[in-house]
Amino acid sequence: MLDNKIRINKYLAQKGVSTRKGADKMISAGKILINGRRAILGDKVDLNDDVQILGKAKNDYVYYAYNKPKGITSDSQKGEKDILSSINIKGVFPIGRLDKDSEGLIILTNDGRITDRLLSPKYDHEKEYIVHTRTPIKNFQINVMAKGMELEGIDTKSCKVKLLSEKSFSIILGEGQKHQIRRMCDALSMTIDSLKRVRVMNIRIGDLKNNQLRKIEGDELKAFLTSLSL
Repeated sequence: MLDNKIRINKYLAQKGVSTRKGADKMISAGKILINGRRAILGDKVDLNDDVQILGKAKNDYVYYAYNKPKGITSDSQKGEKDILSSINIKGVFPIGRLDKDSEGLIILTNDGRITDRLLSPKYDHEKEYIVHTRTPIKNFQINVMAKGMELEGIDTKSCKVKLLSEKSFSIILGEGQKHQIRRMCDALSMTIDSLKRVRVMNIRIGDLKNNQLRKIEGDELKAFLTSLSL
């Protein structure tokens, strides 16, 4: 007989209660019951089990939109200035990455639940970028990117690409392959002058200046979390 049970920490993470690491802390603190008994680390459950959370309190999750400047890394790297050392806020982490030479919107939060839901390839969430090139853009280059491309190691999906000026275009991706836009442009002999992310789902960078952030709240936050099924 197949074992359809999954570890309790994975179960809680899938239900949006906490990250797996956070679930382990809740289990160790005796806050999780399985069929009336206190859970222990490594326990497994299935849909027929009664899982209860003791003393569940209102969360203290926070969410920020941050405009990452060019020259700053998304995560900590030896000898490099990163996001968290550039802002005066503690207890949050960036969701996703922008390479050092790119700029624009990154979401900062202490809510580990959204990491997988926003970044996993099994979900399709739009991210919009503005790209400026050093040479004039040709129509065929726009069309090739929009239809999807065969690159070394990956095949990109079709996407929305719009010419904005002689040397700039917008591109909306539903996927997030590593250095995807730069690799696409390189394959089409397009030299990028600047690359900026301006939107993640319904969150827009707006008029945020470099290295500035703003709190995501109200209807904007509600729509964002609803789209992530949270």
